[in-house]
Amino acid sequence: MSVAENFPCFSIVLCMAAGILSTPMKGRQAKNLTLAAVTLVAFLSLATLAHVLSAGGSFVYTMGRFPAPWGNELRAGALEAMLAAVFSLVMLFSLLGGMDHIFRIIDETKINLYFILVDLLLSSLLAIIYTNDLFTGYVFVEINTIAAGGMIMIRGSGRSLIAAARYMVMSLIGSGLFLIGLAMLYDITGHLLMENAHTVMEELVREGAYSIPLLVIISFITVGLAIKSGLYPFHSWMPDAYGYSTISSSSILSSLVSKSYIILLIKIFYRVIGFENIVSSKIVNVLFVFGLVGMVMGSVGAIMAKDIYRMIAYSSIAQIGYVYMGIGLGTEAGMTAAVFHILTHAVTKSLLFLSAKGLCDASGRKRVFRALQGAAFRNPLAGAAFLVGSLSMVGIPMLAGFISKLLFATAALGAAPGKVLVTLIVLAVSTILNAVYFLHTVVRVYTPVGAPEEVRDVRLHPSAGTAFALLCLIFMNFAMGLMSQPVTDLIHLGIGMFA
Repeated sequence: MSVAENFPCFSIVLCMAAGILSTPMKGRQAKNLTLAAVTLVAFLSLATLAHVLSAGGSFVYTMGRFPAPWGNELRAGALEAMLAAVFSLVMLFSLLGGMDHIFRIIDETKINLYFILVDLLLSSLLAIIYTNDLFTGYVFVEINTIAAGGMIMIRGSGRSLIAAARYMVMSLIGSGLFLIGLAMLYDITGHLLMENAHTVMEELVREGAYSIPLLVIISFITVGLAIKSGLYPFHSWMPDAYGYSTISSSSILSSLVSKSYIILLIKIFYRVIGFENIVSSKIVNVLFVFGLVGMVMGSVGAIMAKDIYRMIAYSSIAQIGYVYMGIGLGTEAGMTAAVFHILTHAVTKSLLFLSAKGLCDASGRKRVFRALQGAAFRNPLAGAAFLVGSLSMVGIPMLAGFISKLLFATAALGAAPGKVLVTLIVLAVSTILNAVYFLHTVVRVYTPVGAPEEVRDVRLHPSAGTAFALLCLIFMNFAMGLMSQPVTDLIHLGIGMFA
């Protein structure tokens, strides 16, 4: 076994160990340990990706050396390693960009707890990406949920506590449905390892056995994870959860946590049930319809929002709709577009939240739109970062968001005839709505006339950590927009390795 094949397991254990070691530490010590762990995980993930590409295929790491079907396994292919690398980098930049906010609004005695939650969250994200075992996936989904809930409520304010309660209620409903689906799947197949369950599933489909229970299983698993990821109309928790958390938490929750459930769903579709069986079950048509509705309704909510954080939060509802619409096309091109948009949204949404925080800080820490008049001149880097993120979400060429929309449009042309026209129409409508609320905000922050008198002469320069994070996220956005072919090739290769 190559040394690199130990990296996925080591990354998960490293984050869990960092959480444990942070328990007796003071806030700044816990911060340093967490940043070191996240940085090391990013390097290990990139090394894993390099190993997979050089070996030309995926590999399985057996936990404790117990063989299937008794043992637990991790599996790493091109897609898993790339997702792990991007997720760990986005988490690192989200922490660096919002570090001053963390220390400003969280009680000093709870700061080490915050970094413990971050460590556990990254551990669960990596485990969800790499796991080859269904029940292990469920366990880390719950760890993910608890850590995310703690990150929402740690501010201790009334609104954040209510937001955390709503998040937990919706998440637990989704978890319950997901668990019921897994229990039924285990009852029918007798396996929890994905490859073993897939083998039995193929036999059952060929024999035509358990057709109704299989449809129920697919429905429970899909609806459960759709609820947890915030697909419309299960989105009601998102605006408050993202709007009243620390800015790092908002970035992480929006960019990473919601997407991890979609990644697990994609893995189950391919590696357990078989994507051709998913398409024949027609569940993709349901996801397609709700994805389209979410693309429009999320944008409508963003237009009606009264402050910049809630606007970005509602935008996330629309972007989740894009991902599910791509999955709902029922083609490999649609799935490639969906996964690319997961990466686009991870990079761009973190950029938007961090830059919005800088704009608010330059406006007397007010987030309502009228207070942000001319804010880009009071904090130039935050203004530039928000401009790049906004243009990416609208779909301006050279940025990642343009490639996402191009991939969706191209995938729609190869989908079932009934989906082509409606996809293109909703893509156009959604793009126009994106432009309405993002460009309206850009114009406002770049219009100095009418700026509030009390902040008119304010000039803010972000900390070194925030500046570094914003510049790196801007670079990643342009890199994905200008060099998208290697990324899409990796996604295509990774999906092929699922078979």
